[in-house]
Amino acid sequence: MSPFRGSVPFTDKWDHFRVEHADGVATVTLNRPDKINALTFEAYADLRDLLAELPHRGDTRVLVLRGEGPGFCSGGDVNEIIGELLKMRPDEHLSFTRMTGDVVRALREVPIPVIASIHGIAAGAGSVLALAADFRIVARSARFAFLFTKVGLSGSDMGAAYLLPRIVGLGNATKLLMLGDTVKAPEADKYGLVSELVEDEELEAATAALARRLADGPALAYAQTKMLLTRELDMGLSPSLEMDAAVQALLMNTRDHAEFHRAFNAKETPKWEGR
Repeated sequence: MSPFRGSVPFTDKWDHFRVEHADGVATVTLNRPDKINALTFEAYADLRDLLAELPHRGDTRVLVLRGEGPGFCSGGDVNEIIGELLKMRPDEHLSFTRMTGDVVRALREVPIPVIASIHGIAAGAGSVLALAADFRIVARSARFAFLFTKVGLSGSDMGAAYLLPRIVGLGNATKLLMLGDTVKAPEADKYGLVSELVEDEELEAATAALARRLADGPALAYAQTKMLLTRELDMGLSPSLEMDAAVQALLMNTRDHAEFHRAFNAKETPKWEGR
C-alpha cells in the first residue's frame, strides 16, 4: 500500500452501498435488494471514489463485491438512470458514460485482487462489474445477461467489448454482447467466464475462503501480477518480456521474497508482509 497520504481523510460512511473492513478484506455490498441492487448515478460515483481510496488505506488486501437479496446486480436503474438520461444533453451523456468506464478501469487497475461473489442475476452493468473483477465465484443458479442491445444501445458498454473477448473468445463474446440473452452459470462456466462454480449454499464460504487466501498471501506479488496481466493484454512479446524482467527484478529485492527463502529453509509457512 502507498505510504504517501495527503490531507484528505478516508471516507467513513458510504451512502450508496455498504462497506465493511475485516482482517484485510473489504466487502462492498450493493444494498438495494428491492431493485435487485440496480445502480444509480451516485452508486457509480461512489464505486469510482472507493476504488481510488482503497490502495491508500493500508487495511485492505482484497476486495469482495457482492449483492444483497435476490441477485448480484440488475444493472443501471431503469428510471433513476435511463429515465433521467433521456432528459440530458449529449455532453452530459458523455460525462456519465465516461464515469461508468472509470469504474471498470479502476477495478482493473486497483492493485488489490477483486472477487465478484455472484448469485441470482448479474445483468447489464452488473455483468460488466463482474467481468472486470479478477475472480468470479458463481452460484450454480446464477445468470449473466449483457443486456445493452436489448435497450437499443451498443453491447460494448463499459469496456465489455475489450474485456469479454479476452476471457471467453471472440465468438462467445459476439453472441453474448450482440444478442444479450441470459446465460445460466453452467454455460458461462463452459465459456470461461466463471472462476469457480459452486452450489448456491456454498457461495459465501467459497468467497470467504478465496478472500482469506488472497488477504494472507503475498500482496506485492499479487498486485504486480494483476498489473502485468492488464498492461500486457495489448503488448507484443518483446515489451512484455522486458516489463516482466523489470518487475521481477524489483520483487527480488523485497522482504517478502527474502521471507520465502527464510521460511523454506526453516520449513515454515511464510509470513507475508506485502513489503
